[in-house]
Amino acid sequence: MTRATMVRAVLAAAVLLVAVLITLTMSPRLGLDLQGGTRMVLQAKDSGTAKADRESTDRTLEVLRKRIDSLGVAEPTLTRSGEDRIIVELPDVQDPRKAAEVIGRTAQLTFHAVQGPGTPDAPGTEDGLTLPDEQGRHLALGPAALSGAGVKDASAAFDAQQGAGWSVSLDFHKDAGRDWTRLTGEAACHPVEDERRRVAIVLDKQVISSPQVSPTVGCNTGLPSGSTQITGSFSADEARELALLIQGGALPVPVEIVEQRTVGPTLGAAAIDASARAALIGAAATALFITIVYRLFGALAAVALGAYGVISYAALVALGVTLTLPGLAGFVLAIGMAVDANVLVFERAREEHAQYPGRSLRTSLTAGFRHAWSAVADSNVTTLIAAGLLFFLGSGPVKGFGITLGIGVLASMFSALVIARALTETAAGSKFVGDYRAINGIASPGRVRTWLNRRDPQLMRYPRRWLMISAVLIAVAVTGILVRGVNLGVEFTGGRLVEYSTSRPVDVETARTALAGAGFADAEVTTAGAGDISVRTGELDNAGEHALRAALAEEGGETTKVRDELIGPSLGDELRRNALIALGIAVLVQLVYLAVRFRWTFAVASVGALVHDVIILVGAFAWLGRTVDGIFLAALLTVIGYSVNDSVVVFDRVRELWAKARREPLEHVANRAVLQTVPRTVNTGMGALFILVALAVLGGDSLADFALALLIGIVVGTYSSVMTAVPAALLLERSSKAPPPPARKRAPSGRSGAGRRDPLDNGARV
Repeated sequence: MTRATMVRAVLAAAVLLVAVLITLTMSPRLGLDLQGGTRMVLQAKDSGTAKADRESTDRTLEVLRKRIDSLGVAEPTLTRSGEDRIIVELPDVQDPRKAAEVIGRTAQLTFHAVQGPGTPDAPGTEDGLTLPDEQGRHLALGPAALSGAGVKDASAAFDAQQGAGWSVSLDFHKDAGRDWTRLTGEAACHPVEDERRRVAIVLDKQVISSPQVSPTVGCNTGLPSGSTQITGSFSADEARELALLIQGGALPVPVEIVEQRTVGPTLGAAAIDASARAALIGAAATALFITIVYRLFGALAAVALGAYGVISYAALVALGVTLTLPGLAGFVLAIGMAVDANVLVFERAREEHAQYPGRSLRTSLTAGFRHAWSAVADSNVTTLIAAGLLFFLGSGPVKGFGITLGIGVLASMFSALVIARALTETAAGSKFVGDYRAINGIASPGRVRTWLNRRDPQLMRYPRRWLMISAVLIAVAVTGILVRGVNLGVEFTGGRLVEYSTSRPVDVETARTALAGAGFADAEVTTAGAGDISVRTGELDNAGEHALRAALAEEGGETTKVRDELIGPSLGDELRRNALIALGIAVLVQLVYLAVRFRWTFAVASVGALVHDVIILVGAFAWLGRTVDGIFLAALLTVIGYSVNDSVVVFDRVRELWAKARREPLEHVANRAVLQTVPRTVNTGMGALFILVALAVLGGDSLADFALALLIGIVVGTYSSVMTAVPAALLLERSSKAPPPPARKRAPSGRSGAGRRDPLDNGARV
């Protein structure tokens, strides 16, 4: 074992040990679509007294946090998104009506006179109410003397000169100031020890402060009308929180629910189980496949693949990434894509061993890693670009998918270039493995390469023919888009989509009749998985959804809500616009990256191929009548990354061979590059297809469209990266005056066998 191999082995063992410890000691954070619950997106609106900006949205968020805490929801999450949106996640809340009612109210801040001690069971009246103060002692309060709308500003300050410590200063509007003077003047008429000398500040029927009027204030004189100060034994945090609550109530920012998603716990549990089965079966099939193709080295790569799964999962848990349903699917998909780097290395090692049979197995393997590095790096960078776009331009579950995919790509590179390399180089040093060609997996060229060597097809002789086929496919796809139309989901159109499970079977026509009789004649009713009913409507509030469910229950018995998605029309327009922007940016970024790394002709051809893939995938979903939603967008951007990934591998080989044979016609060079990369393309595609077929068959209805989109996209992308991108580049090069790529410095040849040629090399020197 060389020193470099030993370093890789130690690093791999250390990382794997940490990953195992994290996996055994930490639990993942599950998104609401996996654990069940309700997610709301609130849009802050301008009011007469406040503008919906970052500051007022933060104040509104704190008021909402207090309200939601009063609902008793376990571990609610509230975060600001952008300048004026608030994301509220409520685990285990299946009926969001109560939460929506609490969230939708503007802040109710009121100021009351204290009438004396109260009793806990005293009923509230129009003339007053009984509430506990900050210490839990009940107070009888008079009617509201003024509301929070009269407070102009509230701020916390520290008085170092007077030694009063932290206090909260209030500034009132003119009319409210007079009410405040009258309220405090009446309270000042009572003795200092009397509870009636206090004023209670109440937010949403909770006393947040009940200060006593200062002894220096005379009866019916009151505190100044413009401003006042609340003092006490406040800490810095307590003073700031009190000021924030008062300010939030004083400047209420109305909120509108623009998105609401509810997922039942059974659906989330079923999705986890289905994805786990798909991952196990798909990964086992992929491991078996690469073991059959690459024998011992394939088996070692399968071991590294298992290590990849542990490392990527541990990274997700350690970083606190919220695992959503698309994210879970991305984790499963990345397993299939993780074999790509191993396949690239093993195919290059096979070429090296065929070209220099006298070399040792270790030398061929090392050369395979060295020559494959450029393609591995470029292809993974393009996938990371797609993952980054999903994260920055997506929302909700789509963003989670982007994070998962990005972590998966980084973990797969570590798995292939560190773990798999340490294992295979150690095995290659064994005399037994080196002597028996049938065992190691790279000493023989492989069936696909042997067949291509025997047939030697001239695929790039007539590039226009391939482009004609691509043009026909695009025409069929565009026809589907124009004739059948694109079935946009409620995420892009706005409206509400609810899926119900009934105790008695209900056919679609019966459900439509029942809903029409209840006043929902425009509702679109379809069947969902396992006999469930899916209902899609326009704008529908929570009360309307409750009535809709009741109408279904008359026919189907006990009716349980499985899934609920509500998207406001303004948000639907925004998401649709952002989806188009995301696709445009994805194309532009890939074009710039490829133009920098390769030639402009290669970049344009690759981007043309990915646009070809996007049109065909959208057209296929149009013909099939499948829904195009945010999850489809995640699949589409993944396909873009995969398509460019494949094109990068082919063009990397074209650039390499062309630099060695600058005088040879480009068509011959391109044909040779395509034939040399076909084994990698076939083997990598098979690894991904195993996973996707498992997801499509076993992943349940929630992942069916996602897996179908990726299946279509990967098949089309594999074709276009060879039969569309390369022919297009050949035609563009005919009009380009740029010289061939410069020849690279040649590495020293092997110890023996130098000068021998790869059967597919056709004369190109290394």
